[in-house]
Amino acid sequence: MNDLRIVNLATYTTPNIVEKQNQDWIAYGDDNNYFQYLIDRYNGSPTNSACMNAISEMIFGKGLDATDSNRKPDEYAKMMSLFHKDCVRKLAYDLKLMGQCAIQVIYSKDRKTIAQVEHMPVETLRAEKCNEDGDIPAYFYFQDWSKYKKGDELTRIPAFGMSNEAIEIYYIKPYRAGFKYYSSPDYAGGLQYADLEEEISNYHLNNIINGLAPSMLINFNNGTPNAEERELIEKKIYQKFSGSSNAGKFILAFNDDPATAASIEPIQLSDAHNQYQFLSEESSKKILVSHRVVSPMLIGIKDNTGLGNNADELKTASVLMDNTVIRPFQRLLIDAFDQILAYNDIALNLYFKTLQPLEFTETENIDNEETKEEETGVKLSNDLTDEVGNLLLNNLDGQTMGDEWVEVDSRNHCDSNESIEDWATKNIQVKKTGLQKLQDYISAKPDGFSYLDKSYYKVRYRYKEEYPSSNSRDFCISMMLRSKRGVVYRLEDIDKASREGVNDSFGHKGQPYDLFKYKGGVNCGHVWEEVLYRLKDKTEKSNKLKDYDVVDSIPKSYKAKPVGTK
Repeated sequence: MNDLRIVNLATYTTPNIVEKQNQDWIAYGDDNNYFQYLIDRYNGSPTNSACMNAISEMIFGKGLDATDSNRKPDEYAKMMSLFHKDCVRKLAYDLKLMGQCAIQVIYSKDRKTIAQVEHMPVETLRAEKCNEDGDIPAYFYFQDWSKYKKGDELTRIPAFGMSNEAIEIYYIKPYRAGFKYYSSPDYAGGLQYADLEEEISNYHLNNIINGLAPSMLINFNNGTPNAEERELIEKKIYQKFSGSSNAGKFILAFNDDPATAASIEPIQLSDAHNQYQFLSEESSKKILVSHRVVSPMLIGIKDNTGLGNNADELKTASVLMDNTVIRPFQRLLIDAFDQILAYNDIALNLYFKTLQPLEFTETENIDNEETKEEETGVKLSNDLTDEVGNLLLNNLDGQTMGDEWVEVDSRNHCDSNESIEDWATKNIQVKKTGLQKLQDYISAKPDGFSYLDKSYYKVRYRYKEEYPSSNSRDFCISMMLRSKRGVVYRLEDIDKASREGVNDSFGHKGQPYDLFKYKGGVNCGHVWEEVLYRLKDKTEKSNKLKDYDVVDSIPKSYKAKPVGTK
């Protein structure tokens, strides 16, 4: 009687998350090493690795920014010092690869503010059992959980908002049904195909190294052993010869005589190359599907479909992937960053500057400038670059005036204007107490105390359209956009921009271009408007003003002078 057995390969299973009564932390996977399994699939599967690298870079983009950075420069500076690029880039990578990420939150000594945040390798953490409220109170840290032995010392770090300690862990994970302590990666359905792609590669490599021998069917012709012996023989053969790493290895048999020798019959696959090609292509496709890659071209993989060769289709694929795949990851990170910043009383409209090409972004139907900034990643209000109108405005820094300053007057710049100090004196009166007013009334001396100090007024310059034009230069269009947002400039800023070469292509025969004098060109229809501000809580608008047009003195305090002019 023949005894035929089929040896099954190990099947893929999702990680088990089980609470054990004899330990305070929750294992992730049967061997508590599921994170390492994900890392191995990243290292072993070329398609999976390409998806991971590309998508994590898309999530990070060009870094974190805020649409209201100009209005809140102090808060913006604090945010950037907390969430430095290296930290945010690692968080984006972990979130994609592991399905979750962790931030180490470090408080100041008095615990009134968060002084520092750092990336925490999520594979080094295990969740503590939930408390009676269903919350995870802490996480346990161990450098390499694959080497953990019972009795090893673990470091317990409280979860964010769950203690008064100096360091806490903010654990970021999306909701996944059936997962409480951890979260499965979004590409979990493709992991078996990543494993298959890795094994196919491993099989072919070992088959070549070991001599390209075919697979074998092993028959034992000396009778049927008992059940225990059959199990032992089966186990030994499986351990020694199964698996892709044993492809092409030969079998050495020792027999009592030729009559009882084991026979070895090769199983020839007439279309083996087609089967391996199908499995390889199928694995790659399924991995791309699990990562929701709309077009392989987006992650640097060339395929034979028309999508990669059609610019319009590629643009559509890029926009679709950005909105359906990338931005959900970004929103998850931003929501966490907002909670951390809120502890420091910082509220900013955060966004990630996109890697998507500017020409792929449709902004014609978007009226809100902040939304345009989020969509394009281009800071139109303060950081215009060559991407927008090929402008050279990086060297022209503007500002918006704070709420403590109120505009009282403005005038077109002209060399025949009265001095700025006289202009300010006419428009602004310093507030005086009743005692000061009485003292002025009783004794007004020529050399008495003067309240006309420059500390209570400011003068800035605003770009203004003198007469409309249908063919304004890109520089003027962009400057007017800034003016609509309330951006104004110091005279020193305009002078610096002239020295740095803004609009120097308009200069005559290589001569330095005076941006203050010529603006967007010799025949430019725009002017620099002088704007006078008074300090709101220290001054009041004068009631002695009279109507006037042009006055006759030249400002003496400062004049723009580009490099090279005399």
